[in-house]
Amino acid sequence: MTLPPGPRWPSVAQTVAFIAFRNPLLDHLSRTYGDSFTLRILPGPRTIVGISRPDEIKQVFAGRSEDFHAGEGNEILRPVMGDHSVLLTDESEHLRARKLLMPAFNGASLRGYRGLVEVIAKSEVDRWHDGQHLVTHTRMNALTLEIILQVVFGVTDEERLSTLRPRVMRMVEVSPLLLLGWAYPKLHRFGPWKAYFGNQAAVDRLLYDEIRDRRGVSDLADRTDVLSRLLQVGATSEDEPLTDAELRDQLVTLLLAGHETTASALSWTLHELGANPDVQAEALRAADQGDGDFLEACLKEAMRLHPIIDQVARRVTSPQKIGRWSLPTGAVVTPSIALAHASSDSFGDPQRYRPRRFLDETIAPNTWLPFGGGVRRCIGAGFSLMEGTVALKEVLTRYRVSVDGEEVSMLRNITHVPKHKAVVTLHGR
Repeated sequence: MTLPPGPRWPSVAQTVAFIAFRNPLLDHLSRTYGDSFTLRILPGPRTIVGISRPDEIKQVFAGRSEDFHAGEGNEILRPVMGDHSVLLTDESEHLRARKLLMPAFNGASLRGYRGLVEVIAKSEVDRWHDGQHLVTHTRMNALTLEIILQVVFGVTDEERLSTLRPRVMRMVEVSPLLLLGWAYPKLHRFGPWKAYFGNQAAVDRLLYDEIRDRRGVSDLADRTDVLSRLLQVGATSEDEPLTDAELRDQLVTLLLAGHETTASALSWTLHELGANPDVQAEALRAADQGDGDFLEACLKEAMRLHPIIDQVARRVTSPQKIGRWSLPTGAVVTPSIALAHASSDSFGDPQRYRPRRFLDETIAPNTWLPFGGGVRRCIGAGFSLMEGTVALKEVLTRYRVSVDGEEVSMLRNITHVPKHKAVVTLHGR
């Protein structure tokens, strides 16, 4: 089998670098080995093959789902997301989960959620003031959490909301040390892992209470939040209803996959608008005129320039030929979102923040990948872009933003976030 070249460090060193020093590691790998590389990551060690050429990425995304298991590739998330998570299942089980979730995220559903998202965004921005040094990552995390709790979970009881908020925030704050411990269940009895999973158990109890109470409401069919929609599966179709455990796992997946990712994308967008006054001037006009297309392009370009998730993973279940490389059974192939987004072959002047490229140019397939691709493309992609566009419009119709310094990306758990929290100064319009 022919694998791409890679470092010859001990597996433990490669694992620590991969988890705790991902950005400098990726820079080193791309400079040293080019657009493909191989790593050996514990436990196992597993063979990790990174790729970034569009033709090779296409082979993975277009490959048969039985040959490329994304669920197995995401195995480290199982202790938190659960056995039924749409991110952790494969083949028929994944298709069932995706089929049941998709109606809650189609175009008609998104239009139904938009009004409540607007209300929540307005409530958040109402707290801001002229001249404020806004810690955007903190405030966007608060905003996206509130949207998930109310629009996705459908929680309206203020007492339950006030109990959920701090516990959910602790649940999404995962250090590299905690993440490493997820792979070793024996550690769950000790120190930070014990505290983390104790908090998770408390969140689970609250979610199960919400699911139980929601099943008993008389107006379930009239409710439009995601949980209420999922609870109606089986009532008007031949599909098997979702069990409480399945509902819990999908809700936690939507929380972890859709909370800090969208918050970071919004934070990076506001930072880049503050750092690029000419682009911001166009964004302000777009907000005033209700031009959602340009605001969405601002989000997409921030996601390209600052990937929130830097790769996706597929475990190959049989020997596979991917472009120039031959992968053995059990290897994990990881299309690199970060390297694909930084490619000058795909994006002219790739280090420049230029949203117009998404309106005036054709973005080639398998080059812009913040939501993955193929049959495993994130089902919440449309929701995330709608949510971000609504929030940007609310901010930019009321404030212009400026930045005082540069910002850099930092890996936090499995997401890349602004290291200094993307502070901007607000200027009332």
